[in-house]
Amino acid sequence: MMIEDQVLDAQERIGFKLRGLYSGYGYSRYRMSKFEEYDLYSRNKDFLFSEGVITFTDTNGRLMALKPDVTLSIVKNGRDLPGQLRKLYYHENVYRVSSAEDGFREQTQVGVECMGEVDSACVAEALKLAAESLRLCSEDYVLEISHLGILGAFVDMIATDDKVRDQILQCAGEKNLHGISRVCREHGIAEGAEEPLQALLGLYGPPKAVMPKIRALAEENGAGEYAAELARAAASFAGTEAENRVRIDFSATGDMKYYNGIAFKGFISGIPGSVLSGGQYDHLMRRMGRRDRAVGFAVFLNMLERLTEEGRMDG
Repeated sequence: MMIEDQVLDAQERIGFKLRGLYSGYGYSRYRMSKFEEYDLYSRNKDFLFSEGVITFTDTNGRLMALKPDVTLSIVKNGRDLPGQLRKLYYHENVYRVSSAEDGFREQTQVGVECMGEVDSACVAEALKLAAESLRLCSEDYVLEISHLGILGAFVDMIATDDKVRDQILQCAGEKNLHGISRVCREHGIAEGAEEPLQALLGLYGPPKAVMPKIRALAEENGAGEYAAELARAAASFAGTEAENRVRIDFSATGDMKYYNGIAFKGFISGIPGSVLSGGQYDHLMRRMGRRDRAVGFAVFLNMLERLTEEGRMDG
């Protein structure tokens, strides 16, 4: 059998295992069309992983697009269900410009979306499923968790201008502490204003080791409530097999026009970049006229191409 065939078989097997995992937790499969009206994506470009979208005109003259994202379509085609919880999983192909290649590439995602009366238990379940998803791909994984409320509060103390905030957040996502100082000086922000944020970004490690320091720093800077939420989320792993695989890392950011609360990314040894990304996205729901709360994540199966049958992916 060709190595390429082995890789494809391995991806198919892990996709099957993930679907079984989510179904076992009461998530129903969501199936969707390959395309949506282009306007959905043009209005939410910042939410997408890449700006490129493949478009075409249908027989009715509407400008359509091959879907570059699943979450936007699920939100658009759903409706609020007060007092209820909608738990969905999907296994879909999306069409994006790959950072590693020129042009578009068909990419496969498996993921979950939980919408409605989302509470801390739902967020904890999403985190648990994210960790278990990574473990099904490889035993050698790390799940990094942050809280965008804390990060946003620290950035707001530095700057109120959206452009400056975005530059600081970009530096935060890269853990570029010097870059944060440079942005501050370029925009006339007082020396030392960025130090609490830099201290926050320096707190990386297992929850038991860093959460006391994070809580103290957050309480000093008016974000104690958010720190308590992060502590509760991290505590959901206490005593589990995944406990030693969880790290607190405030470089796990997302666009705050869409995301809020807990955000997380998953990594597997030997693969550059995250293979899983997710978090709470109540802000996206509001932007699209929805009142429900939401949390979810996606596993990028194409990122697993380096894990062959002879490697770390489960057989």
